[in-house]
Amino acid sequence: MTTSASETGAARASGVRIVREELVVDLADGRTLAVPIDWFPRLLQGSSKERSNWRLMGSGVGIHWPDLDEDVSVEGLLAGRRSGESRASFERWLSSRTRGPRGATASGKARRPRGTRRRPPA
Repeated sequence: MTTSASETGAARASGVRIVREELVVDLADGRTLAVPIDWFPRLLQGSSKERSNWRLMGSGVGIHWPDLDEDVSVEGLLAGRRSGESRASFERWLSSRTRGPRGATASGKARRPRGTRRRPPA
């Protein structure tokens, strides 16, 4: 199936949900799109809480997941485009999730500098 530029230009998202292993996007014109979630590795790696925290961009031309730093365009979905992120970029992002911000661990606790030991309580 081909999709014309006029069809994609008019399409706007009105709702988003993850159902099983699919990203489901409701369009303002009544259509519903469903694509495999593994098209978007960051969504695949995200928790339910992170996946449910989304917002529409530009009156529905795209969807943004701030916790996952992921953007998906409705035009791209209609054209059947998967994430264009390179493997190296995804690996850096994935590594930063386990490392956490500014040297924190995934639990949010700061790491001790190398070579230092925890002192026993006095």
